[in-house]
Amino acid sequence: MSKLTIALDIMGGDHGPPVILSAVQKAIQSITDAQFILCGDENVILPALETLTDDQRQRTAVHHCEQIVEMGEPPTSALRNKKQSSMWKALQLVETGEADACVSAGNTGALLTMAFYLLKTLPGIDRPALVSDMPTASHHRVFLLDLGANVNCTSEILFQYGVMASVLAEQISGIDSPRVALLNVGEEDIKGNAQVKYADQLFKNAKGINYIGYVEGDDIFTDYADVVVTDGFTGNIALKSCEGLAKLVINEVKRQSQANFFSRLMARIALPLLKTVYNRVNPDQYNGASLLGLRGIVIKSHGNASAEAFYYAILQAKQEAEMNVPEKIKSKIETVLLEQL
Repeated sequence: MSKLTIALDIMGGDHGPPVILSAVQKAIQSITDAQFILCGDENVILPALETLTDDQRQRTAVHHCEQIVEMGEPPTSALRNKKQSSMWKALQLVETGEADACVSAGNTGALLTMAFYLLKTLPGIDRPALVSDMPTASHHRVFLLDLGANVNCTSEILFQYGVMASVLAEQISGIDSPRVALLNVGEEDIKGNAQVKYADQLFKNAKGINYIGYVEGDDIFTDYADVVVTDGFTGNIALKSCEGLAKLVINEVKRQSQANFFSRLMARIALPLLKTVYNRVNPDQYNGASLLGLRGIVIKSHGNASAEAFYYAILQAKQEAEMNVPEKIKSKIETVLLEQL
């Protein structure tokens, strides 16, 4: 059986190849049961691979790409004019089956457009969604979607999101019957817009989904639900707000711990506790949003991701590929739709 293969867009991201290549080097060295295809300018990539061992080199291939999708480039322009780009090549490798998954930190709109064009959606799925997991008050994680792929969603699309993310929670978190909730401005049935209210009815009528009703924003992190569904406009704002708050907490703890001698002494005593808290809320380890609903695995890393954060995105790609998440979603969609007939 051939090893799992991950294609990587080396040229995407706000910080360029140096940060991405640092993460890729770590991945190649630590993930010994996978192969990697690096897409981008070989003149930039090859020098970074000189430190690899012979075994690591054998698990690594380079696809030279002459074009780069710029971070501010319009998605339709990238689709028309950048078919020799590192982003296009990484996605194309998934389309042809040469790679089991791909990861990019590049232009989000271009990645969504190219992925939708090349890979298409699974049967029964109208639009793909960006989904990521975040920490909760317990040791569980909550999957939030959509994070910006579609700012306007119909009730049917919201329902599809819930079905897809429930599969992801089952496979990634090992939850037998994930609790699915709709993000709303209140828990009462009278609250919410028309799309949310009708989606609520669709979920209630679906026998194969453990739907628990509405959830408000302050309950996202309480372990009330395993999956929280919303449209891309609201989801993206919620995600960025959470990341900003996490960074504020981390920076404030660092600042206060260095305020004076007593603070530094107490911080040193509490260092194990502080490390635990940091690891729980550090946004880097939650980097890697899955573009769910496609006939292939595509992981979107933050454009400003650090090397450590991009490494976590690679791990996410590997995990989803090992679980064959698209095929599991396809099976779940078919089952749920049949039960509704």
